[in-house]
Amino acid sequence: MSLANVKYLPETPAHDAEIEAINDEAFGPGRFVLAAYKIRESGGHDRSISFVAVKDGAVIASVRMTRVAAGAGRAMMLGPLAVRPDFKNLGIGRKLVAIALDAAKKAGAPAVILVGDEPYYGPLGFKRFPRGQIAMPRPVDLDRLLHHEIKPGAVARFIGEVCHANAAKVAELAPALARPAASTQPSMDPGIVVAPPLRAS
Repeated sequence: MSLANVKYLPETPAHDAEIEAINDEAFGPGRFVLAAYKIRESGGHDRSISFVAVKDGAVIASVRMTRVAAGAGRAMMLGPLAVRPDFKNLGIGRKLVAIALDAAKKAGAPAVILVGDEPYYGPLGFKRFPRGQIAMPRPVDLDRLLHHEIKPGAVARFIGEVCHANAAKVAELAPALARPAASTQPSMDPGIVVAPPLRAS
């Protein structure tokens, strides 16, 4: 099958219905109980660095990226990655991953994480997290927690339970909001680390 006329484009709202159909075809209703889905539904994905593959005007594959946090670390979470059955094993998924990783780097993301199979993602630049370094909000096979480090030291700071970056910002602001209005003392809590956002959704 020729891939000459396959175009790789940034995701737009016009692609939503087709992407939903592709994800339903690839993962079924069971995707709604997965750990990664729970994180994404907490604040949505970042459309500016999510992409689709289009052939003859139809979406045939999609990859999405979501801003996440764990401890003092920040990263993008890649997924879901889905390709229509007729177009699998042609390199389209790997091409989308490469495009997404490049976009994440340009956006200033320190790292990219995902839940996936190491034999597939390993050659694309992903490594397994050390067991116990991170946890997900729902059960997940620890051997499928992978990372791609962009900035040195970023993965070492990514510790604890993974959540949507929006949820982390709320948690960071809570101590400040709880202080009496008359207090002018700066926070000395070393656990409060306010990192600059990567890019807005």
